[in-house]
Amino acid sequence: MQWFKRKYGRFWQLYLFLALPILYFLLFKYYPMFGLQIAFKKYTIVKGIFDSPWVGMKNFTKFLNAYQFRTILRNTLTISFYAIMAAFPFPILFALLLNTVEKMAVKKTVQTITYIPHFISIVVLVGMLMQFFNPMAGVYGTVTRALTGETPADIFANPSAFPHLYVWSGVWQGFGYNSIIYIAALTNVSPELHEAAEVDGASRFQRVLHVDLPALLPTITIMLIMRTGHIMSIGFEKAYLMQNSLNLSTSEIISTFVYKKGLASGSANDYSYATAIDLFNSVINLILIVTVNSICRKLSETSLW
Repeated sequence: MQWFKRKYGRFWQLYLFLALPILYFLLFKYYPMFGLQIAFKKYTIVKGIFDSPWVGMKNFTKFLNAYQFRTILRNTLTISFYAIMAAFPFPILFALLLNTVEKMAVKKTVQTITYIPHFISIVVLVGMLMQFFNPMAGVYGTVTRALTGETPADIFANPSAFPHLYVWSGVWQGFGYNSIIYIAALTNVSPELHEAAEVDGASRFQRVLHVDLPALLPTITIMLIMRTGHIMSIGFEKAYLMQNSLNLSTSEIISTFVYKKGLASGSANDYSYATAIDLFNSVINLILIVTVNSICRKLSETSLW
């Protein structure tokens, strides 16, 4: 007991603060895992979790054999990889460019303007997209009619346009806010390195390439590993709000499919089936993040664990 007091008693206030996030994770992250067992049962609300009959892997087999499986998986992976290739480099480039700005007032103004879109709710963002690309009253329709004299087609009714609308609206909304962590990493770069490179005759671009970028590589690696762990988990709200019967062939993803099967089917809600799909999704994400982390650990000294 005395050893415990000596070791932890001095900083009991810090451990008290630490107890709050631990309690949060226990209640809202770990305790709900108890309900994952319904993925292996024919769950009904009347019988409850314990009394519902066990069906084993039947729900997983049902999903893998579903006629929508290939389409849903293809749409999810297409949008996710598209988002990584399009959205991931932008915050890095923006942070590198902003770091070259010497006037603090200009830098703070640009930062504030680019951070604002992050705080726009998904519902408002989708509403803005629908208004902007409205073929009758939107900017898109007005400009097209002025140039061609014809009313353009509805972009939201075009399945091939959905991934582009989804990804690039996300790039616009998030690149400023997502650059914060890279800007913070650049503040740790010693000014002496830039001074030495400048004395050696390095241009501003060469200093960015050989001083700033190497300093960002550990942060970039960690962020890429974490992003890989969400490849199968695309935000449900935005995709669902942008969906319609005409673009469903490219807009139906795993998260929207889970919602429709588990909560939006009325009396036909299949909680076990929806839970099985979501568990399948989480297992794939876990495998991906462990694999990518192992690769990064072998290729460099940076990894999550």
